[in-house]
Parts: sequence; structure tokens; C-alpha cells
Amino acid sequence: MPLTIQEDDLSGPEIKALIQAHLANSAVFSPPEAIHALNADGLRVPEVTIWSAWEDGELVGMGGLKELSPTEGEVKAMHTAAAHRGKGLGEAMLLHLIAEARRRRYRRLSLETGSQDGYAPSRALYAKHGFVVCGPFAQYRADPNSVFMTLAL
Repeated sequence: MPLTIQEDDLSGPEIKALIQAHLANSAVFSPPEAIHALNADGLRVPEVTIWSAWEDGELVGMGGLKELSPTEGEVKAMHTAAAHRGKGLGEAMLLHLIAEARRRRYRRLSLETGSQDGYAPSRALYAKHGFVVCGPFAQYRADPNSVFMTLAL
């Protein structure tokens, strides 16, 4: 069965568990003061839309967009379930988010990710799709634990 990406209201037990896994993964690589991942309540706000990725009836990943302004968005909550990493699912979600940002007519899509080695695959994925390192944006401040990236659309 092909990968299905759908908007998610964050009410199901599978997505709640994946959000917890995302937060736990962040805690492995980042010091507590540098974790910018949001819990379900933080993601369940009007300016954030979350999509879940399903394969053969199993939740395999998630990703989101936060509207920063009518012309700029932020990638949020990118996470692939550990058992499904390396299959291109994160890339499929990122391409979905970029397409949605273009559909919304954003001119810029930005993100914050960790600077630690555990985030290297994520940074490589973003760079592969045209994101370049930039300075802090929105509410973020310079932090040696963070890498900020942006993509002009």
C-alpha cells in the first residue's frame, strides 16, 4: 500500500505516541533548554497544521507547518518513526510541506533543528531540498545547539 499523508487533528492514540517519541528523541540529542519540539497541546493551535503519514495502516511519520505570517511558514514536528527511518518517508513529508507552503503562497519556509550529530541526517535532507543555513527567525535566538535554515519559495 502506498504512503498516505493526511491532515491530522492530533486526537488519535498513534499520533499522540509519535509526538511523545519525537519529544523523547529530542531529549536524547539536545539539552533541555535547547528543545524546541512541541507537545500535542503546543501543536494544537490555529497557526499550526500537522500531517500524519501512514503506510499499510501504520503511522510512520508526521510533519507540520506553522504560519509565521501570510508570506512565511515554519517546518515543525518533522519525525519519522524509528522503525521506518531510511526509507524516504521524511523526504516525502518534507516535499508535501514544501508543496503546501507554495499552495499557501508563502515566499519563505524556515526551520530550526539541532546542531548535534544526531540531527545530521535531518540537516542533510533539508539541504538536499534547497534549505540554506540562516540566522535565527521569528521568536528564536542565536544558540549553539540550534541550526536555522530557510528556503526561498
